[in-house]
Amino acid sequence: MITYLLKFAAYYHICMNPKVSLVIGILCISFSPIFVKLAGVSPIGSAFYRVFVAWLCLLPYCIIKSKLRIEKKQLLIAITAGIVFASDVAVWNISLLKISATVSTLIANLAPVWVGLLSFLVLRKRSGMLFWMGTLVALAGMIVLVGYQHILHLELNVGILLATLASLFYATYILITKNIMARIDVFTFMFYSMLSASVFLLFVNKLMGGNIVDFSMRVWLCFVGMGLICQLTGWLTINYSLRYLESTKVAIALLSQTVFAGLLAVFLLNEKLQVNEIAGSVIVLAGIAVTFLKPSLVIIK
Repeated sequence: MITYLLKFAAYYHICMNPKVSLVIGILCISFSPIFVKLAGVSPIGSAFYRVFVAWLCLLPYCIIKSKLRIEKKQLLIAITAGIVFASDVAVWNISLLKISATVSTLIANLAPVWVGLLSFLVLRKRSGMLFWMGTLVALAGMIVLVGYQHILHLELNVGILLATLASLFYATYILITKNIMARIDVFTFMFYSMLSASVFLLFVNKLMGGNIVDFSMRVWLCFVGMGLICQLTGWLTINYSLRYLESTKVAIALLSQTVFAGLLAVFLLNEKLQVNEIAGSVIVLAGIAVTFLKPSLVIIK
């Protein structure tokens, strides 16, 4: 396993095309809702093993390659980011057991909109007209997706509310780690962030009295799949692409995981999408895309 990781990491740094890396990452994280559904166990336990398995696989490489050195400030940021990410994954996993994988993944991808809103409210950074237009379109899509009759009667599904909360956690994660990737090795950052996430999720699982040992072989295989495919490979390749590609392009590309997750859910979970879910999904995606558009320069003669 150690030899394989070393060879993979060497090839990863030298030969991997950033665009290819991004595509691989999107495909990998698209399997996450599928594994959670197939495991069918405690969502907190699933979240713990997703991160812990990835951290265990990363551990030998970081030791051999001396990737454990980190500044105190960077360590605090990595630990905080890990706890926020753990909260995001845990809440999102719970939502997956209450609503369809496609809808949950879609709502979780509202994170770019929340990033803009939090930047304005907390950091006092003004956003352009396109951002506000996109936000309104995305909110309109949410109304279509949820169903206006449920909103009028305050009958919001718990799964939808949890998925929305997960998107807020993810937006916070993006804001925390926005600039650190340029100053720290991606393996070092992921090592400490996933370590803190694992400890946090283990504590929460124990607090809730969840089972983390007595599972069938099928469930253990799902955990391994989540850890190796979704967490380790998925986020290593996505973070790698962020070093070379514009963050806006990566953010827009990441939205396509909703499409992949939906297709996988149809073929692997036999899920069926309702008309309002399809229409709402398209509108929300369109709104999110608009928030990342750059205004064209118009020259008046």
